[in-house]
Formats: sequence, C-alpha cells, structure tokens
Amino acid sequence: MLSLAASVAALEYIPQLKNYRLMDWDAVQQVVDFKPSIVTKSDPIVEAEVRLKPGRALEKTGARAAVEPLSDPKGSLHAFYEAIERVEAGEPGAVVRLAHYGDSPTTADLITADVRALLQKRFGDAGHGFYLIAKPWAWYGHRGVDSDSSGWDTEASNLTRVRDGYYGYGGVSFKGAAGARARFRLKEPGYVRVEVAYWQQLNGGSFTVEACGDRLGEQATAGEPSEGFTAYTLPADCKDIAVSVQSGPVRLFGVQFLRGSNGVVYDSLGLNGAYISVLAKFLREDHWAKELQHYAPDVVVINYGTNESVYAAFVDKVFEKELRESIRRIRAALPDKSILVMSPMDRGERNAAGQIETVPALQRLVELERKVAADEGVAFFNTFEAMGGNGTMAKWYAAEPRLVGADFIHPMPGGAKIIGNLLYQAMVDGYNRYKTAKTTAQFAKTGL
Repeated sequence: MLSLAASVAALEYIPQLKNYRLMDWDAVQQVVDFKPSIVTKSDPIVEAEVRLKPGRALEKTGARAAVEPLSDPKGSLHAFYEAIERVEAGEPGAVVRLAHYGDSPTTADLITADVRALLQKRFGDAGHGFYLIAKPWAWYGHRGVDSDSSGWDTEASNLTRVRDGYYGYGGVSFKGAAGARARFRLKEPGYVRVEVAYWQQLNGGSFTVEACGDRLGEQATAGEPSEGFTAYTLPADCKDIAVSVQSGPVRLFGVQFLRGSNGVVYDSLGLNGAYISVLAKFLREDHWAKELQHYAPDVVVINYGTNESVYAAFVDKVFEKELRESIRRIRAALPDKSILVMSPMDRGERNAAGQIETVPALQRLVELERKVAADEGVAFFNTFEAMGGNGTMAKWYAAEPRLVGADFIHPMPGGAKIIGNLLYQAMVDGYNRYKTAKTTAQFAKTGL
C-alpha cells in the first residue's frame, strides 16, 4: 500500500510525469461538491456545430465563422476533386481513394472512421481499404472490422531499432512461421474482393487465404526480394476471412477489402507514437513508392505533429526539413496526385498552477506546417484553429461529456467526431468551390 501511495504521489509531483497522473483531483472535488452539469453557450460541441453549419452560424451570430481551415491556393487537391467528379458522374469502376498517415488517434480509426463514413455516405462505399495483418497495439482496430491473430513477430517502422525499411503501405511488417494466423470479420456484407500484401524473399514460405471456411488459394513468397500482392474473389456475402502461414518464413503487411462498386476507399494508416520521420526516413523510399503506386491514393494526408510538439528542439531544427522530404517522396511516387498536410489537434498540459494550457511549441509547429505547405504548393488543413485554437483541450476536458482523455491528447469518440466532421466539411466545401470555379470558367469560355 505504501508503494502504491508513493507511486501515485510521484506522478503528481515529478514534472516529467505530470501528464500521466492517475488521479484528477479537480474532478474528485467536483464529485464531492455534487455540482450539477450545466451546458453553456461556450460548450465546444455547440461551437463546433455552429462552425460545421454555416447557415446555423448566420442564424445564431449574424455572421459566418471566421475560420477557413483548408488552404489550397495552388490547386493541389484538384486531382482529388477530379476523382470525386468521376465517381459522381458514374464512370465505370470510378473510385476515389484517400491515404491518411497519422499518429496515435488514428491507430484506433478515430477521426478517420468519421471522415470515411461521411464521405462514403455522400459519394458511395467502395470498400474498407487497408488493414494491418495483426494488432501492433491492443487498441488497434477499424470501425467495421473485427480481427484477432496469433504467431506474428511485429515490427513497427517507428519502434524497431534495426530498420530495413520494408514496412509496406501501413508502416508495419509481420513475420510468421507455420501456424501464424490472422482472422478478419467484416461487420457488413457486400465485399467481393480481398487482397493480401506481402514481401517476397529468397527463402520465403507460403500462406493461404480462406473465406467462410473455403480455401481461396495458396501464395508462395519465395523469390527475388520485391513487393507482392495476391487477390481473391470472395464468396457472396462472406464476412469471415482468414490468412494462415503454411510454411515459413513469411512476411506480410496487410489486407484490403473492396466492394467492387463506385465510391470512396479511406485508408487509416496511423502508428502509435509516430512522428514525421516515419515518412521522411523510416520507410525505404523505393519500397514505399511502389506501395503507394500500387494502392494509388488520389490524396495523401500527412497528419503529424502531436508527438513532436513537446520537443521544442525537434520542432525548431528538424521538423521542417523532414516534412519537406516527406512531401518530396510522395510527389516523386505519385506526381499526379494530391497532398494534404493536416496539422495536429491542440495538445494540453498542466502548468505550475495546475491549469491546462497548450504546449508551448505547438503553435510554432502548426505555423511551420502552414509555411511548408504554401512553399511546396500543397494543401493545408489547420485542425488546431478549426477546433478552436489555443486552449481548446482545456475546454474539451471540462466539457460534459468530456471530449478528450486525461492526457489532453487523445480525443474521446465525441471529440474525434468533431474533428472528422471538420475535415469532411472542409473537403466538401473545397470540392464545391472547385466545381463552381470550373463551371464559371466554362461559361466564360463559351461566352454565356
């Protein structure tokens, strides 16, 4: 008991551990005082709804919200918008695909699941997209897919000490011998195709793919080192798929599930503890380029900064260089596609007085991202400002229900939904502006 008490006290009084406290004494005091919850006009959910619905903002305030979070002066997102146009026009096989690289919130498909759902509701559901073979972290998962696995040696590109750079599209590789297995259960019917991404190697073994108890095929992975992909047609309405190693060694990256219909595929590619170096250095450039070219996303979202924001020296000396390198790599691999730099959310910490405030380097980091995006001619989504700017996590933590966890970093589902809605609305507003400008230019050209 004394050891436990000492541990709790250490978390309270050691500055380096203040964001990992086990007790929130302010919350305890509120419980003791039996204070009733009161929703005020400054409630962040209400504020977010006003920003999300311009008509409602006009009705309530008489003026539009000042924040315009999506900046794209060079038209970097036009390739993305053109893909949406093809889907809306009903072109055969038209699919718009998004690749969202991010840090820990996206490892559980937070934010990305909400954007995916909104885009697919509006433009059609072409499939779930990429999903890692196994769970690198217990909380890894995507909305719409359940999974379990055994027998894999997991190597995340940002966590392993010895990096060979071969981590596939999702930044994690999984090595298995005979008996290693992964099972996926889709929550909705209608999927027609499954594809497995693997690494071919000189001494490679083989794996099988099964669907609803039927073996679809066996894939050998022996050969000259290279990227490999094998796809199979799923039985009608089958929702249970398994991948099993028959002989080893086998190195796999992930699976993707597709519907075969027009619409949106949204790949959530988050890594726990990830930072910009994942894209700039940890993924081998030639390998990652081939992975990107295979999946061919119409827009790549670069969504880092949360973890970097508490390392001021990294922000001031390294971040800009590595963000530029990440953009260069993506542009080299996908020269005709779109790139969107997405800033991190607000990140809070307690000051000496116990108040929650934005970490000092975060605003400098967001400004760096804005500057680099402008210099490189890519789009920029200012999540930090869109959600409310400086001090927002303090408001989110005080909200009822809470919108952020006790670390003042990871959003609760309600907070994630706000961010997802903000990003979705910004994308749709940008698309509508693109269509309006295109129509106006066509009328001007014809003299109408």
